[in-house]
Amino acid sequence: MAQNVRDIFITGLRNAHAMETQAREMMERQSERLDEYPDVKARVQEHLRETETQLKRLDECLASCGETASTMKDATQSLMGNMAALAHTVMPDEILKNTFANNAFEHFEIAAYKSLLSLADLTGMSSAKPLLEASLKEEEAMAAWIDKNIDNVTRSYVRVAQAA
Repeated sequence: MAQNVRDIFITGLRNAHAMETQAREMMERQSERLDEYPDVKARVQEHLRETETQLKRLDECLASCGETASTMKDATQSLMGNMAALAHTVMPDEILKNTFANNAFEHFEIAAYKSLLSLADLTGMSSAKPLLEASLKEEEAMAAWIDKNIDNVTRSYVRVAQAA
């Protein structure tokens, strides 16, 4: 069955909402365990607040199309976010595993927002573009922060591991 571009856009918005729900859950779990890495904890908590705003933006985009987020997708991704964060808690190098996973996830989010911007163009939903662009900029900034801090996080982990 052929889909029209509006349906594809709605699916993309719902997927992005679920993606941000997953991100929120991962960051909430991770931030609970970052006391030995205060700079990382502060940035994760800042991005967590950005993620809450991103969810509201996606809700606004969906509402402008007369749609809502998918409860099923959100619930599934919420569970996945919790499981992803918990999987690393048993690893002695949890901070490194989370840093690598967060780096990959930020780039996934960047790609999703870029795709949504293309779909907004194709559907003529120009009102969605500033909202999506704002979220894209936040994701790009977080990805850049992670990239810039991989060395610092690694060195901090080594110091903490050697002191234990």
